[in-house]
Amino acid sequence: MNTKSEKFQNRSEKMSKSKWNVVNPDEMINKYGADCLRLYEMFLGPLELSKPWNTNGISGTSNFIRKLWKLYHRQDANSRDLVWDLSETEASKAELKILHKTIKKIVEDIDRYSFNTSVSNFMICVNELTDLKCNKRAILEPLAIIVSPYAPHIAEELWEKLGHKDSITKASFPEFREEFMTEDAFDYPISVNGKTKFNLNIALSLSKEEIEREVMNADEVKKLLAGTTPKKVVVVPGRIVNIVV
Repeated sequence: MNTKSEKFQNRSEKMSKSKWNVVNPDEMINKYGADCLRLYEMFLGPLELSKPWNTNGISGTSNFIRKLWKLYHRQDANSRDLVWDLSETEASKAELKILHKTIKKIVEDIDRYSFNTSVSNFMICVNELTDLKCNKRAILEPLAIIVSPYAPHIAEELWEKLGHKDSITKASFPEFREEFMTEDAFDYPISVNGKTKFNLNIALSLSKEEIEREVMNADEVKKLLAGTTPKKVVVVPGRIVNIVV
């Protein structure tokens, strides 16, 4: 006969009192919060499929909520507490691209009832905005709206702190705008004899001749060539530049 611990370790079994593997949601909510449990249940996989339950994975959604909260705050230098910190300055192209890429994916996920991929996309979005140290209202206000169906409690609190008196449930869902997805520059891999040496950001609107001129005038290229005249420069617009010496 299987012992109680052996039954509990069988993660592929369905939850059942007889199998000693029932998890009390109240305990999970008290420990991690309702939003965290809600996100974790969606993150496990498609809702219509049976999934093994493993509470070790809930730390991932818990970390996501912490990172989301920190986007809207900064750490006070003296008290080390998090204080509200929102900028009214204009969002950068990189920030707008991250936001609208996320809006597009979330709308597609909702249409497919693919909520687990939505949670994954939110995690990617928050990580990318964190790397950019983004605290712009133009980005974080619509972000709170698109997060709200998935984590309603933290979204409602953020919405109130953003200065809104009505519930976030009454806010219009942000519209995806294609123009923020278009690139106006490209990080060209610059190669010498087929070996990539560095990347150079060049406008995509330039012709082959203009791209070649930009590359040959770059300080990094001048150092690599050390006065040597290349035999030819191969330019593939939007892809690569190869200098043959």
